[in-house]
Amino acid sequence: MNAGDGGASAGTPAPLEWKFSQVFGERTAGEEVQEVDVISAIEFDRTGDHLATGDRGGRVVLFERTDAKEHAGSRRELERMDYPVARHPEFRYKTEFQSHEPEFDYLKSLEIEEKINKIRWCQMANGALFLLSTNDKTIKFWKVQEKKVKKISDLNIDPSRGVAKGSMPSSSVSSRQKQYPANGCYTDGSSECLSNDLSFPPGGLPGLRLPVVTSGETSLAARCRRVYAHAHDYHINSISTNCDGETFISADDLRINLWNLQISNQSFNIVDVKPTNMEDLTEVITSAEFHPTHCNILAYSSSRGSIRLVDMRQSALCDSHSKLFEEQETPGSRSFFTEIIASISDIKFAKAGRYILSRDYMTLKLWDINMDSGPVSTFQVHEHLRPKLCDLYENDSIFDKFECCLSGDGSRVATGSYSNLFRVFGCAPGSAEATTLEASKNPRRQVQTPSRPSRSLSSSITRVVRRGSESPGADANGNSFDFTTKLLHLTWHPTENSIACAAANSLYMYYA
Repeated sequence: MNAGDGGASAGTPAPLEWKFSQVFGERTAGEEVQEVDVISAIEFDRTGDHLATGDRGGRVVLFERTDAKEHAGSRRELERMDYPVARHPEFRYKTEFQSHEPEFDYLKSLEIEEKINKIRWCQMANGALFLLSTNDKTIKFWKVQEKKVKKISDLNIDPSRGVAKGSMPSSSVSSRQKQYPANGCYTDGSSECLSNDLSFPPGGLPGLRLPVVTSGETSLAARCRRVYAHAHDYHINSISTNCDGETFISADDLRINLWNLQISNQSFNIVDVKPTNMEDLTEVITSAEFHPTHCNILAYSSSRGSIRLVDMRQSALCDSHSKLFEEQETPGSRSFFTEIIASISDIKFAKAGRYILSRDYMTLKLWDINMDSGPVSTFQVHEHLRPKLCDLYENDSIFDKFECCLSGDGSRVATGSYSNLFRVFGCAPGSAEATTLEASKNPRRQVQTPSRPSRSLSSSITRVVRRGSESPGADANGNSFDFTTKLLHLTWHPTENSIACAAANSLYMYYA
């Protein structure tokens, strides 16, 4: 793998030293978290200057980077620097808006949650931010733009001046409307008539002032431009924007639809895995993603642990895939939980598009789209939980959907785990980097980096993982595991080694 293909550069990079950067919405000890405040989606934009989060209450919160603006100098000053300036990444709250509201489907007698499932940024235009947000059924296209607040000042008469000769004070305007005919005389019988030869005194009317419109202050306004609704019978699990800047896809359990951003009342069904008889259903779609540079290619994962690559140029309905990526099952290893833990919860393309990262319940896998015989790397996330699969099944934790992400250069991958822990692995050849961090102000407070799994490119990849053998419910360091605190959502900055992750209602940011 090389940097141009989304991999590491020549030579094994040294492990990163992660440091705490910021936290938004930090909880105090013992503070109860409201369900509506729990973060359910998180995403950097393409520049990395903006970050969006969505929560279970249907709100979208935007943050913007501040350190780049504060430290930006002239071009000449930057050219004089013969070494890069290490900036501490800092973000600040920008704005928030209510994206979705709870609804009720009367035909199916089904409540539709307002929870934000996914957020995806679109291309900026004219200084405005555009993004897509979706709940289980409805996708919305938002425009966020700074608008100047216009105020009208200096109305009619300057109050500081007296009534000038020949001018009419504002108080002299009667609130009672007088009706008068075209000849200029009033209809109420008064003898007053309008003068037909009204003349202005020399120098004009000093007391009369024209209204002036001023626009000094600015405010952020979020406006819903389009609503894409009534296209999915099942819950939407993914949305992905295309590199052409014009289209996007939305996926539910059985179908993937293609949309044009400008057309909200029409979509095209490009993948349909629904069988004629639902009893024949063997797998469902779990995640879908567009290729970052080829607008005709997309990938989607399934609940059976496979990834299919689709080329939309082949046919209008892409029922047949171009490539299939799946790992062969090791003989004798099958159990009741095999299919459950094989289900892929998230996939991401590397920046250059050659590699795909997938996350199932126990592992991260890195796939080369040019090699469909098996993953090029497999990383064990919490192998020490394997003896606890029965308990995880009983409390439904085994169905938790963890997300994954790659660094901008593709040399590292990251994903979350329980007890608000997340793992960072180096995927360059020969790299032994496997860091465990906690989502707190002291990310290494109780975390000791476990031994790096071994690697093999054979079809039956073996791993040597240090397990918490002292306690079946312990993490890699022997600490008890808390299945109620889980780190499901995280995202990597597109150009820097900076990670934002969500722990309940708190947003933590780290840099290296």
